[in-house]
Amino acid sequence: MDLLNTLVDKGLRRELPTREEALAVLATSDDDLLDVVAAAGKVRRQWFGRRVKLNYLVNLKSGLCPEDCSYCSQRLGSTAGILKYTWLKPDEASQAAAAGLAGGAKRVCLVASGRGPTDRDVDRVSETIKTIKDQNEGVEVCACLGLLSDGQAERLREAGADAYNHNLNTSEGTYADITTTHTYADRVDTVQKAHAAGLSACSGLIAGMGESDEDLVDVVYSLRELDPDSVPVNFLIPFEGTPLAKEWNLSPQRCLRILAMVRFVCPDVEVRIAGGREVHLRTMQPLALHLANSIFLGDYLTSEGQAGKADLEMIADAGFEVEGADQVTLPEHRAATAGGGCGSHASAGCGSQESAACGSHEGAGCGSHEGGGVCGTAAAAPGAAEPRTDLVAVRRRGAGTDLAPNA
Repeated sequence: MDLLNTLVDKGLRRELPTREEALAVLATSDDDLLDVVAAAGKVRRQWFGRRVKLNYLVNLKSGLCPEDCSYCSQRLGSTAGILKYTWLKPDEASQAAAAGLAGGAKRVCLVASGRGPTDRDVDRVSETIKTIKDQNEGVEVCACLGLLSDGQAERLREAGADAYNHNLNTSEGTYADITTTHTYADRVDTVQKAHAAGLSACSGLIAGMGESDEDLVDVVYSLRELDPDSVPVNFLIPFEGTPLAKEWNLSPQRCLRILAMVRFVCPDVEVRIAGGREVHLRTMQPLALHLANSIFLGDYLTSEGQAGKADLEMIADAGFEVEGADQVTLPEHRAATAGGGCGSHASAGCGSQESAACGSHEGAGCGSHEGGGVCGTAAAAPGAAEPRTDLVAVRRRGAGTDLAPNA
């Protein structure tokens, strides 16, 4: 296809595709899907080889969030039966992180529900970061705490944080359909604060909320403009007890097209498959490794993921290798300029979303599903799967419990 040849050439030159080209990727047929994956795979291998970076989530504080993000199981008014607990102590968080690091993770993502941290919360997380770094040599730490106030990013950086995650989630034009308690501009401001403080910025999106192809392209182009080092791609997990519980709009094929589009628009950035891969990609997960160079190991914030051992076997069986702690994630031209550098081995991008905060999603939000806007096109997406509620499992192990974590 001329389109794919053009996109490969542009990706190898780090040149931005046109909006029409990005939309055309999402509109390709199932007959062309393997060609799309192969083309985007060439771009992925040019900048990241066959390495897969592993990231591990630690949910420092679960549930009881005052924000009304429609996708989130921790949102205000959620009746999802998730774990609810207040802040983990630094040693508890470090023990949880150690499990992921033992499983091969290179980065630990510390996530807390809520609108944003108080100064006391920043002190608490700073102590946790220092404890984790003291007990685990060479670990990268990404914080994901919601909206930041002036000076907080700098304090996290001083405490040893390498990165900060805050997702845009969807397009600016439809953001108010997802959340009313904060704005799209608030999210952009937090990503910019992280950049300015010298933290590696991590910011991504959530797909599957009923958004149109245009919305997906809009948010990815906005992310390219913000220039994060890491872009987590979340696939909505429709939790019972949230407004988007009935939004089952994704098929494995659509997920692969979305990842390919992100790779073409952000060719030399760490693209991470975040929450929902097990639910929506299912047996097609190995193909997604040809598009993304980063995944989460084990469980997410409030939902259970694939067994950590299965993740490692999948990577090996697909012909990829786990990125080592001594390897730089980002290509040389980006690692040299990354603020603190996502992937400059002392950092990288988080992405575990699930609240007003992070990047490894576990729910995602559209909001008004009636008429135009963010909802409308994707519900009619070709090959949309039947609801697979059997694949949505609430996390009952790891942080906040007495059971061993999945790592």
